[in-house]
Amino acid sequence: MPTAWRLLITPPAEGRRNMAVDEAILDSVAAGQAPPTLRFYAWAPPCLSLGHAQAAEVADEAGLLAEGWDIVRRPTGGRALLHADELTYSIAAPDSTPGLAGGVLPSYQILSRGLLAGLERLGLHPDAPGLTVLGPSDRINPVCFEVPSAYEITVRGKKLVGSAQLRRRGAVLQHGSLPLTGDITRVVRALRYPDDEARRQAAARLRRHATTLEEQLGRRVSFDESAGALAEGFAEALGWSISTGLLTPGEQSISRQLEATLYRRPDFAPAALAPDAGRDA
Repeated sequence: MPTAWRLLITPPAEGRRNMAVDEAILDSVAAGQAPPTLRFYAWAPPCLSLGHAQAAEVADEAGLLAEGWDIVRRPTGGRALLHADELTYSIAAPDSTPGLAGGVLPSYQILSRGLLAGLERLGLHPDAPGLTVLGPSDRINPVCFEVPSAYEITVRGKKLVGSAQLRRRGAVLQHGSLPLTGDITRVVRALRYPDDEARRQAAARLRRHATTLEEQLGRRVSFDESAGALAEGFAEALGWSISTGLLTPGEQSISRQLEATLYRRPDFAPAALAPDAGRDA
């Protein structure tokens, strides 16, 4: 029988609100108080997110202030992402759910099938080329979309979807970013570099390695259209039965508490997470 999933489409929100909701859903799913959940959301204002163990010093506070951008630390691993003009997806489910058992990389591979199917519905011909071994310089690079990782979603050799995963208390959280439009290199304005030339070189590398949906399709795709395509892609490729739902009162309460405490400041790594708890793709 198809696995029953709850679909949540939540209003654009600040970074700390978005991360608090993702974690509240994870906790609720882990406790058996909510079904497996697929969520789509956006960010207002744009927000730089850091991986849970990434040094806060990589962020340029003056640059963030000048742009009017927010900052938050993700519960998952990986490197810095600027969330602007994008659709973000998150998946939370017990680790016994078909497709999620067996560890991080096997589940990445399976979940990528849903992402690929959704992007194909939008008219793309994407690829998820498999495991990429990172070199020493890649591991210290602060920018997520500048570095290839396992089962990344690419189009014509450029990274389109970046994802990260966390496993805790028998449940899995995976969330990822699909840039819809805009300047993919904007993130360098929120990060520290030794000088302007290093910043320009980082932007040039990012432009070569990453892309947006609009750049690949030659047209703008709305949040609603992309969310609908990805939901249909997951249902088609993975056999999910998806029904629209709402956050539970318990999830709303937990998310408010997390927003006011754990996600109030980005300059710490959440103590509840082990260094290898999250991984990006």
